[in-house]
Order: sequence, then C-alpha cells, then structure tokens
Amino acid sequence: MGKQRISIAIYGKGGIGKSTIASNLSAAFSFLGYKVLQIGCDPKADSTRNIMGKRIPTVLGTLREKGYSKKYKEEDFLFYGFSNIACVEAGGPEPGVGCAGRGIISMVEVLKELKIFEKDWDVIIYDVLGDIVCGGFSVPIREGFAQAIYIVTSGEFMPLYAANNIMKGIKRFSQRGGSKLGGIIHNSRGGNDNLDIVKEFVNLTKTKLIQSIPRSDEILKAEIEMKTVIEKFPDSEIAKTFIELAKKILENKDLHVPSPLSDRKMEEFGMKITDIIKNF
Repeated sequence: MGKQRISIAIYGKGGIGKSTIASNLSAAFSFLGYKVLQIGCDPKADSTRNIMGKRIPTVLGTLREKGYSKKYKEEDFLFYGFSNIACVEAGGPEPGVGCAGRGIISMVEVLKELKIFEKDWDVIIYDVLGDIVCGGFSVPIREGFAQAIYIVTSGEFMPLYAANNIMKGIKRFSQRGGSKLGGIIHNSRGGNDNLDIVKEFVNLTKTKLIQSIPRSDEILKAEIEMKTVIEKFPDSEIAKTFIELAKKILENKDLHVPSPLSDRKMEEFGMKITDIIKNF
C-alpha cells in the first residue's frame, strides 16, 4: 500500500466517543508506518490525552497567557506523544467568555503562520465537536482542510440527529468546494444501541457504514491510564478493529455528498427508533 497524504475530520455529537476513536485511529495509522498529526478542535482539549498520557497546553490558552503579539515557535503548540504522533489542541475561551468556535479559527491561523501544515505528514486527523451551527466548528469542512469527513454515531436518536445535521453542513459546503463525507463510524454503547438502526439511517441518507466499533472494556481500561488500546493492548481484538478501520479509510475513494433527512423525516425516524427500543 503506497503512502499518500490524507486528511480526515472526525465529527459527532459530544460524548459519542470521537476523541477515543480519533486517538486510536492516530495510533493505528502510526502502527501502519504513517507520520501522523492529530489536531483537537474541542474546547475540552482532551482529544490527544490518550496519545500524550496527559493534557497539553492549548493554542488559545498559550495565546491568552503569553500574549497574541509574542513570536511563537512550533514547539509552543506542537507536542509529540506515543509512537511519535504529533499533537495540537485548539482549546477554547474561559467559561462564559467568547466563542469556542473562534478558537479553531485562531488555531488554524497560528498553525498556518508557523507552516505546521506544510510539514511532511502522511495523515492529519481533526477531532471536531459536532456543533456545526457555529462557523468555527465547520472550518475543517467549509475550508476543505479535511478531504473526508467521518461521522461517529450510535443507534440512539440524539447522536443520529446530530449526524443528520452534520450531513446538512457537508451538503451545503460541498457546493462551494468543501469536504465530502467518507462514511459513518458506529460506536456501540451497548444496551439499546441497535446497529440495524444505524444501517437503516445510512441507507436513508445515501452514505455507507465504514466500521462498527464494539463496546470494549479494554478501551475503558486503557483510557484510565491515558493510553490508546494500540499502546496498552496491542494484540487485542479491539486494537485490530482500529487497525482495520485505518486501512479502510486509507483505501476509501468513495467520498460523496450525503442526502440528509428533512426535519419531518428525522422525527419520523426517531419515532421508529422509540418503537424498536420499546420492543427490545
């Protein structure tokens, strides 16, 4: 498999497991021999925690602390963790002050100025909060920084509702040269999380299911130690699942514009989910 530079963005509802998937994907790409940069685009600034084994200084936090006029170097914002994976965290404003999406825009400006995007990365992963209502969070899609968008969801209504809204953004921005959808990643939450629901949603929105990530105690155990499963349990089945997902993304040439459901159709689909859960 020949190397070619790819850039992807992982979107989804808050708490759906984007950062877990993004960090394990970064580790999987590195395992496959790729030079990886992961960029956390969430005010919580915990995207790269499992790669670094700790939280790292954020772009916005450093700018606030040291001043916007100071001359910075790449090592002020770029940190290296497990398997030499490079990490950046955008960060966000202080609680109740400013716009979190603006932090992403400021981060992009800083990274451009330092020519960090021009370094010889094989894979760049953006881990983005799934609130695309705000312009800042839509930057990776709108500006085409990510070649492909992958949406993480479970079989529950709210994550699927968020996924549908993200698809609306992809459809809108694709008309202006924005990024396209690579597919859906199902992150199983156990209980009433029904994979068949996700498969039906995928069919209705004319996209595809890239991978289903099973619920795994090994993920939870690794995260307690601030590690990916690739590092903590390299021979486990769940580690193999992430490596398989990385390979599928590398091979995926079917980048497309989805067909998101209207609000009415989404509500109807939500009622169907409720009926399925009642009979589960």
